[in-house]
Amino acid sequence: MPPSRIGIIMNGASGRMGYRQHLTRSILPIRDQGGVLLSDGRTRVQVEPILVGRDRKKLQEIADRHNIAHVSTDLDACLADPQWDIYADFLLTKARVPALHKAIDAGKATYTEKPTAESLDAALELARRAQRAGIKNGVVHDKLFLPGLVKLKTLIDSGFFGKILSVRGEFGYWVFEGDWQPAQRPSWNYRAEDGGGIIVDMFPHWNYVLEYLFGNVKSVYAAARTHIPARVDETGVAYTATADDAAYAIFELAGGIVAQLNSSWTVRVHRRELVEFQVDGTHGSAVAGLFDCRVQHRTLTPRPVWNPDLPDTHNYLADWTTVPDNVPVDNGFKVQWEQFIRHVVEDAPHPYDFLSGARGVQLAEAGLQSSRTGTRVQLRELTLEAPHDVAVSV
Repeated sequence: MPPSRIGIIMNGASGRMGYRQHLTRSILPIRDQGGVLLSDGRTRVQVEPILVGRDRKKLQEIADRHNIAHVSTDLDACLADPQWDIYADFLLTKARVPALHKAIDAGKATYTEKPTAESLDAALELARRAQRAGIKNGVVHDKLFLPGLVKLKTLIDSGFFGKILSVRGEFGYWVFEGDWQPAQRPSWNYRAEDGGGIIVDMFPHWNYVLEYLFGNVKSVYAAARTHIPARVDETGVAYTATADDAAYAIFELAGGIVAQLNSSWTVRVHRRELVEFQVDGTHGSAVAGLFDCRVQHRTLTPRPVWNPDLPDTHNYLADWTTVPDNVPVDNGFKVQWEQFIRHVVEDAPHPYDFLSGARGVQLAEAGLQSSRTGTRVQLRELTLEAPHDVAVSV
């Protein structure tokens, strides 16, 4: 019989991602709906969180605000307590690996934000350690559950595109420098020594998006840049930005698909959404964002003619059709939490494990290597059994 309750250690729940996405938009809504519905369609497993961190006062304020019974500043004690079944990690990347090692060694099912580690060696060791311990493990792949990408996956599965030729993606926005307006992101994001950088932050996302929708990444050519060399931190102190704040990359995918993705915290938005992917195929094209998805079939494609001597009065955006919201889509973080809990409780499928997370770290390392060397870097398949040879410049 499945348990009626599952205890979750939430380490870093007072941070931006841990609090907003994982606590208030995932675990608490799951609690309020009566728990996670299992595959039999009748049984529910209720969640009970314990908030863990360094600042007991801050943790207690959050707990009081949301009617949470448990807080702790002693991670080791929580991991030793059998009432807590899952360890969830929302710490800074630099602090993540030691905490995950402790959780694995304690036999806890383990769920973590990405990147899982600062290096591929460390990420693969996590995956191998979890395999040796025989524990369930998962990595957040939230963008797969966004309405726009759900619609895009439906189009792919339906054969709408015919043969997919290419993908073009634009992600980013202007992050203020911190002098005349406060920055929207923490200052550590712009210090390489603290684990910052847009390649480290975004390439793990692009890896799972690309492999889930289109095919595994086979090679990458990337140019990373630090466009804003000096910024001002949260306390008003100026600092040198040592991490990349923009990356321009070409990915070659299985099946010959070419993906071009720009990632930038130094771009002003001229799109409907902060991220958009255009997919072009022989039979049709689509532009998908976080929520919206628009399509153009080949039978409805206009016939543009290049003429630089006359203004083009055709409204090309009007030629696209919006994909309807036929199926309601819940918060992506919440949906994946429910998926992982079913995986822990009843061994339901959950393919987004530590090895998947390691592939994201591999792509980030390859992107940084490509930018340093000015070469295209070919990725090799990762396994838990064989020694890895990560990438080779070509």
